[in-house]
Amino acid sequence: MPTDSRPDAGDPLPSPWKEFLSEIDSMLTEPLELYCIGGFVICYFYGQPRPTGDIDYYTAVPANLNLIAVAVEGSPLAQKYKIRLHHVAVMNLPENYKARLTEMFPQMFKKLRLYAPAPYDYILSELERNTSKDRDDAAYIFKKYKLDSQVLRESYEKELRPYLANENRHDTTLKLWIEIFESAK
Repeated sequence: MPTDSRPDAGDPLPSPWKEFLSEIDSMLTEPLELYCIGGFVICYFYGQPRPTGDIDYYTAVPANLNLIAVAVEGSPLAQKYKIRLHHVAVMNLPENYKARLTEMFPQMFKKLRLYAPAPYDYILSELERNTSKDRDDAAYIFKKYKLDSQVLRESYEKELRPYLANENRHDTTLKLWIEIFESAK
């Protein structure tokens, strides 16, 4: 795994993200963990400069907090900051991804913790959708962290492929992505 999995040290979370998340944090009565993915993670954790208007999360712990009423599209908080939380219902992640999650902004908030998947896990999570944006994000991480194609393949074979409904489709996507990643070296 890469040793530099965080953006440059000292880079603060920019406005309006910090204020948006600070308000959510101030509303919490108990600790909350959000396992995040997507544009917010690629921009503000991995450093890929591209626009995003939401924070995609696939798991909230505890799950009983009503985040939907607080910060989704159309909520007063989302209208105030022009950004929102977005729950992603379906997500394919490698089997042991939780052990490799990294807190994105340690000690920035009192009760709110946001976590990002490790680089290989992030890439594998994007296989399902396989949009051009997903491929670009995956290629960015692969290149920035000098990832190894063989490690990516092994992680896929061991921790993701056994749980997929359409293995052949994902096999083909991964093969094509690795060809793209390797040709860009």
